[in-house]
Amino acid sequence: MNGPGIQLTLAPELRLFAPPSRRADRVPTATDGASSLGHVVESAGVPLTEVGRLLVDGQEVPVSYVPAAGQCVEVFGVDRPQRIPGDAPLRFLLDVHLGTLARRMRLLGVDTAYENEDIGDPALATRSAAERRVLLSRDRGLLRRRELFAGAYVYSDNPDEQLRDVLGRFAPALTPWTRCTACNGPLREADKDSVGDRLESGTHRSYDVFAQCTACERVYWRGAHHARLERIVGEAVEEFGGVATP
Repeated sequence: MNGPGIQLTLAPELRLFAPPSRRADRVPTATDGASSLGHVVESAGVPLTEVGRLLVDGQEVPVSYVPAAGQCVEVFGVDRPQRIPGDAPLRFLLDVHLGTLARRMRLLGVDTAYENEDIGDPALATRSAAERRVLLSRDRGLLRRRELFAGAYVYSDNPDEQLRDVLGRFAPALTPWTRCTACNGPLREADKDSVGDRLESGTHRSYDVFAQCTACERVYWRGAHHARLERIVGEAVEEFGGVATP
């Protein structure tokens, strides 16, 4: 772009998307005089999924606004908790690189779709739109696809920090121990006799309380890893609310 010049300021939390030379306040930025402000912001490296208010000379404008020469543009991050478009239920879709986050969100009862294999960006974006799910990804290019229903960048590569970020950003209702961590299906209580043929002999002898997925029929019990899972649930419920009873 080499047309009219504007002054562009990105919110501090958005500056990681821009080259180091463009992370200061009031960075001179050339436009072509015809492109929308949304296009200008994306050209600076920021996915629109991460953009909240846009101010031009102190006045709020939509992403479709076409900036003029000499104007000062301020780009803010999304408000938290973030509301999704329309009246769709809050549901998520995670890309192939976020498997641990997907399992933890399901552990907390959050409706979370996830594929173990990479189905490709077009298929992910199409599924987001068809099922009205918020797509979570660390892939900026994927989040720029226009067919997305909604999306969000996952800022950390640490699963604990990822979970806190998503829960803080979207404030989903937490209903721990109600979803299958393998397939996202709802769990139901199961008596020992009904699932006995699916258990190893040691498990059958040692445990009496079971749950089973109504979709894939996987069986759950309070095994060796339960204390770690309880910690994850307990910390999330304490900070973000919910019901912690397993």
